[in-house]
Amino acid sequence: MVQSAKILCEMCGAAIHGPPKTVRIEGAELDVCSQCAKYGTEVQKQKKPEPRKGGPAARTVATPVRKTRDVLDLIEGEIVDDYGERIRKARMERGLSQKDLAMELKEKELLIKKIEKGDLIPEDDVRVRLERALSIRLIDTPDISEEKKKPGKVVPTLGDVISIKKVQK
Repeated sequence: MVQSAKILCEMCGAAIHGPPKTVRIEGAELDVCSQCAKYGTEVQKQKKPEPRKGGPAARTVATPVRKTRDVLDLIEGEIVDDYGERIRKARMERGLSQKDLAMELKEKELLIKKIEKGDLIPEDDVRVRLERALSIRLIDTPDISEEKKKPGKVVPTLGDVISIKKVQK
């Protein structure tokens, strides 16, 4: 007798009857039971195309491999220290409640609350949507123009010192 492998909920550990639901909870994708699915947002998985049966037309074309980007490549600058306060002020100026802003961004109200309290730093996609919706800037980019204005201190190298001594003799 062959036993089928039971799928367990990655959140509560209970056996899942039927297909598991894939949900995103705090940025992690988990296969959970229907009871735990309410704690996250459901993720739609892309279905893999079924291979065609037949002759030469059934050949599979190799898809180009995408280079995964490093997290540091995605960073434009550092998020400002008072991001929660900036978001709250901009939201209040627009006359929105946390629930209204969450609905506009298609996010959970709890996420907005945590971000405004400073308990949670928004992910890049949420940060960009917040910036657009509230017309604010949450990334602190270093001002390159200030760095160029400062004259650099010229430090002579050993080669410069030798050249200077030769000229003086």
